[in-house]
Amino acid sequence: MKVLVLSDTHAPRRWRGVPETLRKPLEHCDLILHAGDVCTTDVLDELTTFAPVHAVLGNNDGDDIAAWGAPLEQELELEGVRVAMIHIAGPKQGRGRRMGLQFPDSDMVVFGHSHTPVDMVEAGTHLFNPGSPTDPRREPMGSYGWLELDSGSVVSHRIHVIPRPPRATSRTGTPS
Repeated sequence: MKVLVLSDTHAPRRWRGVPETLRKPLEHCDLILHAGDVCTTDVLDELTTFAPVHAVLGNNDGDDIAAWGAPLEQELELEGVRVAMIHIAGPKQGRGRRMGLQFPDSDMVVFGHSHTPVDMVEAGTHLFNPGSPTDPRREPMGSYGWLELDSGSVVSHRIHVIPRPPRATSRTGTPS
């Protein structure tokens, strides 16, 4: 199973439709996970045209996202892999231990909120934050996550960075 992982798309301020750089990966995924701060159901509706979507509520999401079907947290079994999702996983220090206690049966915890990509095992818990494809904040580039799951194993897990488009230049060669 190929899973595209997103978080913190912040529509419509930052997401005005699927970014071109995400189209090809979306066309090749079997499932989409969104770790919150969707901000409008249009994002979720658009993503469902590519693959089924599971989402959790972020701190900027309202009742419309909850009504769409996004809970505060959820635990899924995907190809035998137990994946927990939450938007805010708390401070960096002790995060692996906290998430391991909160989701003791999970093989991986997917989260968002910080806009900072994370793919690491801490205190025995695999933590996975895809960053944000549209609002990288302190990161040099946007990002999304990609998981490949099979027969109870995480076959691969990667953070993909999204290069910024080149800036337009004037005839003199200076940025416009």
